[in-house]
Amino acid sequence: MRDEINMDVSPAYPFSWQAATLNAIMRGTFKPISDLLLRNDVGFAAASRIVALAGRVPFRLPVHVRVTPDETGACPGEWVRAGEELDEGKVLLYFHGGGYFACSPATHRPITWRLSAATRRPVLAVDYRQGPVHRPAEALEDALAAYRCLLEHGYAPADIVFGGDSAGGHLTLAALLALRDQDMPLPAAAVCLSPWADLTGAPRRVNRLLDPMIPAGRVDWLARRWTAGLDPQDPLLSPVLGDYTGLPPLMIVTGSTEVLRDEGRRVAERARAAGVPVMYEEWPRMPHVFAILADVVPEAREVYPHIARFLAATQDLVSGRGGSKRSRAPSTLELPDLPDLPVPDLSGPDLLLSGLEDVAAPAPRKPSSRPGSAAA
Repeated sequence: MRDEINMDVSPAYPFSWQAATLNAIMRGTFKPISDLLLRNDVGFAAASRIVALAGRVPFRLPVHVRVTPDETGACPGEWVRAGEELDEGKVLLYFHGGGYFACSPATHRPITWRLSAATRRPVLAVDYRQGPVHRPAEALEDALAAYRCLLEHGYAPADIVFGGDSAGGHLTLAALLALRDQDMPLPAAAVCLSPWADLTGAPRRVNRLLDPMIPAGRVDWLARRWTAGLDPQDPLLSPVLGDYTGLPPLMIVTGSTEVLRDEGRRVAERARAAGVPVMYEEWPRMPHVFAILADVVPEAREVYPHIARFLAATQDLVSGRGGSKRSRAPSTLELPDLPDLPVPDLSGPDLLLSGLEDVAAPAPRKPSSRPGSAAA
């Protein structure tokens, strides 16, 4: 079972016209706007406000998805449930991306509701503190507080999974390292989508021209801003330099053309060297955090069954070690049949993904009420 989640995968698929079109649109809009704004504090604040306004546009969610704000925990956020037939004894703690200055749980609902559907568990999306006022250290405090809140409300570590994208992937890795160093019990697994893991300020040269979304120079500028007066070599600031000994299994998903690709790959290599099983998936020609584009890009929808399969395998590992004392129901993931995954060469496609459908909505059932849950 360990070998099943400790491998490199480069999925092969027909590149859709939707993905090609969206890449072209982002290259002509989002990328130059980001390159223009992220140069000084005035533009930085303006970018934050623009994204905040865009985040107020309501997303149309499927009728079986329920979103409930939760202000009772240690950190505000929202509970996302895709259907009724979920295992309320388990939870996925999600940290959204946005460079530590933009976005929110609301902007990332296209990810969180699909994660809930794929994993058959509620998702708690944390609304952590962000810039320009706050710094990543305060976001880390919020992430750790949210995890402790779940433990205090009776969730077992084996029933908790971390997830995050971009800066949220950075927060996921930093939280795991901090919890390990504090001798805290660790969650069962973690999923990082296009993690931003290197804030040392080293110039990013890989995919500078190929990335359709992110200007590499502006990532460098943002990294220098967040590490000003601090040691950027600190693993909590640059998890790519961390010691991953003792951490739970990791899944890292990147796009082959994004400027942050090699950061995810380096984290995977470093974690494996420390004995951590890592599923590293590099999706050809996909942009940064492409999973958020699942409403319009077919390839983005296909990543969720992969995440579900990874988490099901990690659950089997936990069960093999005695399992959780608190879990009230076994995991019942209904996944599409996938071929056995070999260890491929990332220089070319190795896994054929075709005909994968959206994760089906589960049958209705009244959820259990619990402290710390929006169902309570």
